[in-house]
Amino acid sequence: MIARMWEVRASRSGLDELLSWVCDVALPQLEVLPSFMSSEVFSSTDLRIVVISKWRNAPEDLPAPPAELIARTPHVWDFTPVDR
Repeated sequence: MIARMWEVRASRSGLDELLSWVCDVALPQLEVLPSFMSSEVFSSTDLRIVVISKWRNAPEDLPAPPAELIARTPHVWDFTPVDR
């Protein structure tokens, strides 16, 4: 399993619209893929949105968000579980 963390900062007036885009446009495109397992979406008071998606293998990228809704390009990190 691979967990992918995708984080983006919204423009000053774009948080609600960007959050809607993530939930209604971007994630539905991933949820139909065979290796997709699940996802969670988080937002913060400093205009950031984080998506944690879980994959059976090779994670897929979220589509590029609309440029007018973001303050900077998204950052992406992949993680694997740690046995303790």
